[in-house]
Amino acid sequence: MNKEHLKTPLVWLCIFVSIFVVYGAGWLHGRYQVGKSLIDFSWTKVDHSIQQQEEGHDHGHDHGHGHDETNSIELSDAARKNLGLTDDYLEPIELSTFQRTITVPAIIVDRPGRTRLPVSAAMTGIVTHVHAVSGEAVEPGDLLLEMRLTHEDLVTAQKEFLQSLGERDIEVKEIARIEKLASSGALSNKTLLDRQYSLDKVEALMNSQREALRLHGLTIAQIQSIETDRRLLTEMRVFAPGPDDHNDDEMHLSSSGKSDISKKLRTTFDKPAEASHAPAHMLVLQDMRAQKGQIVNAGDLLCTLADFDELLVEGQAFESESGQITKAKQQNVLVSAVLEESGKQSKIDGLTMGWVDNEIDPTTRTFKFYVLLPNILLQDTSNASHQRYVIWQYRTGQRLQLQVPVEQWEDQIVLPVDAVAKEGIESYVFQQNGDHFERLSVHELYRDQLSVVLENDGTIFPGDVVARRGAHQLQMALKNKAGGGADPHAGHNH
Repeated sequence: MNKEHLKTPLVWLCIFVSIFVVYGAGWLHGRYQVGKSLIDFSWTKVDHSIQQQEEGHDHGHDHGHGHDETNSIELSDAARKNLGLTDDYLEPIELSTFQRTITVPAIIVDRPGRTRLPVSAAMTGIVTHVHAVSGEAVEPGDLLLEMRLTHEDLVTAQKEFLQSLGERDIEVKEIARIEKLASSGALSNKTLLDRQYSLDKVEALMNSQREALRLHGLTIAQIQSIETDRRLLTEMRVFAPGPDDHNDDEMHLSSSGKSDISKKLRTTFDKPAEASHAPAHMLVLQDMRAQKGQIVNAGDLLCTLADFDELLVEGQAFESESGQITKAKQQNVLVSAVLEESGKQSKIDGLTMGWVDNEIDPTTRTFKFYVLLPNILLQDTSNASHQRYVIWQYRTGQRLQLQVPVEQWEDQIVLPVDAVAKEGIESYVFQQNGDHFERLSVHELYRDQLSVVLENDGTIFPGDVVARRGAHQLQMALKNKAGGGADPHAGHNH
């Protein structure tokens, strides 16, 4: 064979081997780089997974503690006291029935014919003694003042009555004498009959005189007293009347200047009485106009008494609300009153609606309705002179608001309005979790001046404890905390 022929295949073989070595080395290098990248990516995923597990562990730890630092605030004992978060304001949530109400302005007024009791002079006379003073508290039957009668007609009527009494006595004695003579035959029966007719005339005259004395204001007992004592009644004593029982015992007449019926004994109260409903008809002397030595005529106003044991609340509603209020009256629903004192609101529940006015004011297009308001006696004290003074909780002229129920919702989450902080379109409650209070966003279904109805959407549940007051202050404190410098240690602000 020719050497050239052998050399040619060998050359080509070397060329192919060189090419194979070069490309093989490149291929191995590429595979190495790809493998390295895959290994680096795998370790990266492992590191990221480990980091996620650690973060997940931290999140679970925070949830286990029950508060998120961005929506949680820790309160010290002093802060709780400043907010007034006592045990009464940290009670578990309970589903309750809520009554939707309409609110109308109102004012406390007198009960017509019952609260104000004017006392007038029944006869002309001179005031000899005043026993009670303005502002003093009295009870029905307590002596108010005494008068000496100068009523000429009354004096004349009593005098004529006494004369008739004397004439009757003479006729009775004469008849008794004539009867003995007539029985013996010394006198005729005609003489006896004439005397009996004369006695009948005197009796008829006395009956008319009794009625005249009653018209002058004397009672049957006082007229009988004139018959028994044979003395004119010259003194009149005026007693405190009963609000619901006006009788003849309000004024007593006597024949001497000395009163035989003294003022009722009064108990001295060294300490204020506990708040309670007053005894039956505790009266307050509002205006004593009579003065010692004053001459008063029949019909003159002597004084004015006031019975504040029960008052009325006059509500003024718009014409458009008349249907709802009338329906509430027909269903005998109980009404609530909201009274604002010293910047705080107090609620009076369970009030009964009295009546609804049948007229609408043509100018204001409003109508009135009335609610009964039982009053509460706050204090009952006496001074060294045994003058008694009382303080009532509710006063005529006080402004308030009436809440009339018009709709009832069952099984609702109802909280005081001070338990829900409102900021813009968001509403928040603060749920207690140990020493922390978590802020939760809630949905309001209804809000009035005192209560807020929240949707039962799972944000809070019955049994959860939320702050029932101070929600606005907690919201402001949480905002101030978020605006402060952040500490890198677990997100706490120190």
